[in-house]
Amino acid sequence: MAFQTRITEILGIEHPIVQGGMQGVGTADLASAVSNAGGLGIITALTQPSPEALRTEIERCRSLTDKPFGVNITVLPTINAPDYAAYAQAVIDSGVKILETAGSPAVRQIWEMVKPHGIKILHKCTAVRHALSAERADVDIISIDGFECAGHPGEDDIPSLILIPAAADKVKIPLLASGGFGDGRGLIAALSLGAEGINMGTRFCATQEAPIHPNVKQAYVENDERGSVMIFRQFKNTARVGKNSVSEEVARRLSNPAAEFSDVAELVAGAAGREMLKSGDMDQGIFWAGMVQGLIHDVPSCAELISRIIREAEAILDQRLQIMRR
Repeated sequence: MAFQTRITEILGIEHPIVQGGMQGVGTADLASAVSNAGGLGIITALTQPSPEALRTEIERCRSLTDKPFGVNITVLPTINAPDYAAYAQAVIDSGVKILETAGSPAVRQIWEMVKPHGIKILHKCTAVRHALSAERADVDIISIDGFECAGHPGEDDIPSLILIPAAADKVKIPLLASGGFGDGRGLIAALSLGAEGINMGTRFCATQEAPIHPNVKQAYVENDERGSVMIFRQFKNTARVGKNSVSEEVARRLSNPAAEFSDVAELVAGAAGREMLKSGDMDQGIFWAGMVQGLIHDVPSCAELISRIIREAEAILDQRLQIMRR
């Protein structure tokens, strides 16, 4: 059985399952595998060192799949900001028709660039008010991220069980549910709460095609639902990362009310995290991970994972829920 929603219709995909953009992980290898399995794979633009490298990665993805895929551009405050407009132009020039965005209000400049080219915009939000603002700006799909998610969950601490229906009550364009999703139970829950698909990041990290070291994938399997650490709260830039010796040391240092970012800069440096993903040295950097780690028990291929999610969702509808209605 296929779950057909406005998400599958707009994106031209078989299953309402999207692989979120993830720094260091969202390459053509993973994106093409997700798309070939019937979901929507996404290349993370800023994983590439330059806009020209992004163009090359997009072409590499096209050589690996003939299915739809997208590109993620996340605009966040940073000391040495990349040329976001140049990355957006690379997306336009490459003919990609789906763009996932996230980050600060400056992302609107990217929307203004891509909209005239018929590119569908999928924007990630952590609050209903932000989703409504994006809807008014004419984005096509909202990915609403609950507090459980990896990365930046916002500052409101609203979990998916509340945030998704709260958004569905007000937002008219299609919603993707993000934060805590990793199996068929989650897909059925998301659809029941008013979303029309799910966006998974952490779960896709623990797949065969994810371009990260097996040690990191094993950490996702071994960590349970308590296996993440919240950092940067005092800087109003809260981040959820996987629990390891580095993230726990970051949290320890930041527990000092007088702590500044410089106190942990060398521990959270992007270069250290990228090297950890490559080398598998879990004491070298931090890695993004959500609470859904508690639902990750293996490292399947993307095709196996998506097929399993759909089978589980079908079984819930055809068996468990049917029995309860008798």
